[in-house]
Amino acid sequence: MERRAFKQAMYAVHEEESALDIVQDAMMKLAEKYGDRPETEFPMLFQRILQNTIRDFYRRSKVRSMWTTLLSAFSPDDDEDYDPLETLTVDGDEGGPRTPESQLLQAQTLNIIDDEIKKLPTRQREAFLMRYWEDMDVAETAATMGCSEGSVKTHCSRATHTLAAALSAKGIKL
Repeated sequence: MERRAFKQAMYAVHEEESALDIVQDAMMKLAEKYGDRPETEFPMLFQRILQNTIRDFYRRSKVRSMWTTLLSAFSPDDDEDYDPLETLTVDGDEGGPRTPESQLLQAQTLNIIDDEIKKLPTRQREAFLMRYWEDMDVAETAATMGCSEGSVKTHCSRATHTLAAALSAKGIKL
C-alpha cells in the first residue's frame, strides 16, 4: 500500500520529498483518526485521505505562490534569501531597496498589507498568520486555534480572498 501511495503522490506532485511528506501525512491521519476501524476499511479510507492531502498540498502551494509573487516584487534580482519584512526594521541594509523611491514604495505597500491583515476578523487573521507567516501546517494551526482542520482551511481561504480583493482595490497586483 505504501509503495503504491508513493507512486500516486509522486505522479501528482512530481517532487520526491513532497510526495514522501504527503504519504506520511496521509498515513498519520489514517492512524490518528481511524485506527480503531476494522483493517478492511483502511485501503478505501487511506485513498480518500491521500487524495485530500494531495489537494491540500496544491491549495497550500497556490496560496504560497500568490504571496511569494507579491512579496518578490521587493526582492533584488540577485538575492534568493531576501526577506522584504526584514528590510523595514533595518534601514541601509545591503540587501534592501536601492533607491529612496523604491524604499518608500516598499514601506507603503507593506504598511497597506499590514493594515489589511489587521482588518481581518480575529480567527481569519490568526489562521492566515499561522499558516502563511509562521509556516505551520493545517493540523498544527488547528491544534493551536482549538478548532477543526476544516475551520482552519475555511478561515485561510476567506482571509486570502479578502486580502487579495482589498489589495487589488488599492492597486496592488498579485
